[in-house]
Amino acid sequence: MSEALQSLLDLLDLERIEQDIFRGRSQSAVVPRVFGGQVAAQALVAAGRTVPADRHAHSLHAYFLRPGDPHVPIVYNVDRLHDGRSFTTRRVVAVQHGKPIFVLSASFQTYEEGLDHQAPMPPAPDPATLPTGEERLRGYPHLPPQVVERFLEARAAVDLRHVDDPPFGRFGEPREPHSQVWFRTNGKLEGAVDQPLLHVVLATYVSDMTLLDSVLLAHGRGGWAVGDVVGASLDHAMWFHRPFRADEWLLYDQQSPSASGGRGLGQARIYTQDGRLAISVIQEGVVRVPR
Repeated sequence: MSEALQSLLDLLDLERIEQDIFRGRSQSAVVPRVFGGQVAAQALVAAGRTVPADRHAHSLHAYFLRPGDPHVPIVYNVDRLHDGRSFTTRRVVAVQHGKPIFVLSASFQTYEEGLDHQAPMPPAPDPATLPTGEERLRGYPHLPPQVVERFLEARAAVDLRHVDDPPFGRFGEPREPHSQVWFRTNGKLEGAVDQPLLHVVLATYVSDMTLLDSVLLAHGRGGWAVGDVVGASLDHAMWFHRPFRADEWLLYDQQSPSASGGRGLGQARIYTQDGRLAISVIQEGVVRVPR
């Protein structure tokens, strides 16, 4: 396990300060606000720690309300909304400075057999044939060194490989609003940490990294890395269809059906390397052009 992955696991290991109240900290402030994937992942950890072990997360719906302050702890308050025979529902409110910054609803289910079908996995190159994130980033001479280092630090726990140039790598020319990224944790999950919820939590963490890239591609924008767009996540929804491992390659196939009114919509499917549809994701975000 890499040092960066161990640091991320430590970040996700929340402190329990009351039965349904948890406290988490943030990563070093490589950006001026808390990374949305972090607060979503930590909120899911908080919810999962109040649910029986035989119930697994199958969906989450969340709203980002305020920018998080990376310099102070985040308190997660869990409401036990429902405990049924098959399903358990939790609501989590993340609080800083006395105000909610994020709210998440998550549903958990006991395993059962049922109807089974899925959309086929789209074509994609083998991840082993693609440049690593660091190789790709260092290949863009137009990116300031400090921007490259911020990217590398923020994503050090994840082996994330773009199939094609990301928005900041080749901007100025509109492209199809579709992008693909392979990802897995930068190291294996073994021993006591190898729990089903952790794989779901780590996928939640990564899911906020690139989902709105397809919005930028449609307009030839490079994003915050080159300063031609200001953006932030507004809401986020995920459905977990089939078991998967976050330390094995997952294909994040992303597209944007619409952008309007200063907002952009991204939707995606995440597949295991052998073609099983593991997760569906939808996110809307603020996408503004600086004046």
